Amino acid sequence: MAIASRAGLFIVFEGCEGSGKSTQVDRLVRRLRENGHKAVATYEPGGTAIGEELRRALITSRKTSIEPTTELLLFGAARAQLTREVLLPALRAGATVVCDRYAASSIAYQGYGRGIELATVHAVNSVATMGLRPDIVFLLDVPPEQALKRKRKAPDRFEMEDDGFHRRVRDGYLALATAESERWVVLNGLKPIEETAYTVWAHVARLLGHAATP
Repeated sequence: MAIASRAGLFIVFEGCEGSGKSTQVDRLVRRLRENGHKAVATYEPGGTAIGEELRRALITSRKTSIEPTTELLLFGAARAQLTREVLLPALRAGATVVCDRYAASSIAYQGYGRGIELATVHAVNSVATMGLRPDIVFLLDVPPEQALKRKRKAPDRFEMEDDGFHRRVRDGYLALATAESERWVVLNGLKPIEETAYTVWAHVARLLGHAATP
């Protein structure tokens, strides 16, 4: 299903738990607004009323047992709602949208991590996103053994997975970045926050057509 034309820039941050995505989303959105751009920050699963309900089941409910295919479809449902309710309206209005996770998360987590056939994951993503693709994807890459040290005192469902799962997720992300190198930027998630933020801004500034400043 093709989407209508859009005027805004769509930016996505991907990475495993503890990679620093939320921090970089916040910094980029602040920099965009400081430079006079209309910027919208969002995340998934969530970003809508329905998405928040699904997030509670998928992420924060540590005692919930969810079959991999069910998990994929629930993420797809949250993504479909976010795409139609938040992303497309903002992009069509000319805003720059910065999203913490999008379709690639399902490929990495449900595809590589859970072992669902990639063709199935792509099919669900196709319906959920209506063909919407990010203009640029920043992958904050952190080795699982380092990322897991940043886990919260009350880990969520995915943070509770074993090291093998997180290694497969990382492998999935790196495979995606290699296959789509024209759109993906791989960043070392262990570097200082401000250094990473400047690198991100340099890439985004080029897409927006003006020079980056420290």
